[in-house]
Amino acid sequence: MAEKVGVGLVGFGVVGTGMVSCLLKNSEQIDARSGIPVVMKTIADLDITTPRSVDTTGIRLTQNIDDILNDPEIDVVVELVGGTDFAYNLIVKILEAGKDVVTANKALLARHGAELFVAADEAHRDVIFEASVGGGIPIIRTLREGLAA
Repeated sequence: MAEKVGVGLVGFGVVGTGMVSCLLKNSEQIDARSGIPVVMKTIADLDITTPRSVDTTGIRLTQNIDDILNDPEIDVVVELVGGTDFAYNLIVKILEAGKDVVTANKALLARHGAELFVAADEAHRDVIFEASVGGGIPIIRTLREGLAA
């Protein structure tokens, strides 16, 4: 079992800032529930100089996505860039780098979902998307677990 789960984030706007804030604020509960420390490692965004409402001390800020792709300590990448084509290409690169992906991008999943799931299968990684469908979370989890059995 891994010692910790390293998290990378691509897209540090309002939603990304909120996600980091939530992860940091609830880290003890998250660690207790998951049984393993979840650590925010690196944030990639085009604008890393604008002050945000979250303390990023100890978190690497970069404009270069390769800093996330090439970091062996990052296991999961949260994609919050929006759009479809750029996000699709980004997620394929993340999967090819051997990392799982979490996205809340409904438009991306509607347009490229099938292709992303094939890419994830080929890379033996996961694309996790429950955040994009809100109230359907229990149904999706139940279906996925039921179909896997």
